[in-house]
Amino acid sequence: MAEELEKSMANEESLMDKIAEKIHDHDSSSSSDSEHEKPESPSALKAKIYRLFGREKPVHKVLGGGLPADVFLWRDKKLSASVLGVATAIWVLFELVEYHFLSLVCHILIFALAALFLLSNAHAFMNKTPPKIPEIHIKEEHFIMIVSALRNELNQAFVILRSIALGRDLKKFLMVVVGLWIISVVGNWFNFLTLLYICFVVLHTVPMLYEKHEDKVDPVAEKTLKELKKHYMVFDEKVLSKLPIASLKAKLG
Repeated sequence: MAEELEKSMANEESLMDKIAEKIHDHDSSSSSDSEHEKPESPSALKAKIYRLFGREKPVHKVLGGGLPADVFLWRDKKLSASVLGVATAIWVLFELVEYHFLSLVCHILIFALAALFLLSNAHAFMNKTPPKIPEIHIKEEHFIMIVSALRNELNQAFVILRSIALGRDLKKFLMVVVGLWIISVVGNWFNFLTLLYICFVVLHTVPMLYEKHEDKVDPVAEKTLKELKKHYMVFDEKVLSKLPIASLKAKLG
């Protein structure tokens, strides 16, 4: 009797173990399924968020990276403040004090050459080694690289202007005309130096502010661009499509 009781208890224990193993296997399979079906990570979702002008790179990379991007984004606050201070001082000298650029360059050169000339003669008079003045050379490869980049940009601009002049792209034509008209209006408000200084200050502040608040700015920009596209589609349907150039373009296409 005792042996039968022990056998029945052993059978019950083995049955309970099998049930526990099945439950464990079911939980593991369901957990693996949930891992496959879990939502995307925040980084993946953030990558799909609309970014201004459809950019896919960080603001630092868009600005070219390196030291210029660090200056514009205020990664080094002392350097950025120094650059902005120098630009402000130059604008004050030329715009408010009405100092002329050629006079400033000549006065700086006169002061620097006079100081170095007197210092060299003073060292020679006191039988000391003259000060070491470094030799400055512009490397040919750097100069060629800058000129080549400028040439490529100019050639691309000429290609766009030629396509506009041939009447191939009405949209670009209107954009260029509106852009030039805006520049001409702004040019009547300020002279070239003040306009250049304003652009420099904007470039020195707007990217930094945008990088801090891009998660708030991008949704607003997305809504704005959608509204502009809707208005452009209405304008295209009611005005541009009825122009003779549009029908000629359709026939040629």
